[in-house]
Amino acid sequence: MVISAQPGSGPTVLRILLGSQLRLLREAAGITREEAGYAIRASGSKISRMELGRVSFKERDIADLLALYGVAETESSALAELAREANTPGWWHKYGGVLPDWFSVYVGLEEACSLLRVYEVQFVPGLLQTAGYARAVVQLGQPRATPAEIEHRVGLRLARQELLTKPGRPRLWAVVDEAALRRPIGGTEVMREQLERLIEATQEPNITLQVVPFRSGGHAAEAGAFTIMRFPEPDLPDVVYLEQLTSALYLDKRDDVERYTEVMERLSVESESPERSVGILSGMLEGVEGI
Repeated sequence: MVISAQPGSGPTVLRILLGSQLRLLREAAGITREEAGYAIRASGSKISRMELGRVSFKERDIADLLALYGVAETESSALAELAREANTPGWWHKYGGVLPDWFSVYVGLEEACSLLRVYEVQFVPGLLQTAGYARAVVQLGQPRATPAEIEHRVGLRLARQELLTKPGRPRLWAVVDEAALRRPIGGTEVMREQLERLIEATQEPNITLQVVPFRSGGHAAEAGAFTIMRFPEPDLPDVVYLEQLTSALYLDKRDDVERYTEVMERLSVESESPERSVGILSGMLEGVEGI
């Protein structure tokens, strides 16, 4: 069995791929999660978390499991090396003080994406926010945060945006409700700068931006904002990300992903074209400049 991992895959993706491989090896050996857990002095629930890629891997545990599963020495060495790579902290770990566990998973997956399809109804997508806009959003969501914490959170958001310009950058396809663009976050100057940034972003070859205008009325995404993440690794399924106030959902079951993909396709059809969306943004910018 071979794990398909693209060069530069982040540790989050490597953990998921390695966990999936461990599950396949365990099932092929006819061993239960409880039996595997006993072999590494743990529980079946820990094996489940390992196989889902939700925890880091101890080299001793990997060695014991591979021996239990009867894996050949050559393959064991390759998997052990992959485990070491999967345990390497991502760049975002330095933001651990303001990065909850449930969102650190998203940042890790985002880093390894080949395609991000985003629908936003309340705010400009985080990957396209200016520092001023991001600061205003953080202040709204974290009213008790200190100035230093606010700047740390803003720094994290801006650091995430670097993935759109690095080699092998992913494609970002954002569908944004007109309400998010007309909501005056941060005041006139902040919104002027943000609209200018969005217009500039539409010139990037890897960024597509569509606006869902008010006049379209009701639309397919009645449940709110969501993100669909696609990866270059053939062994990794698409993931739908749904953010809540204090947690998030990661959906990768085929039926769920297909349902959200259908909704995203309908949104793309119902929204203004990328060209007309630029015209809408320019009109909004003229309105802001006239204030």
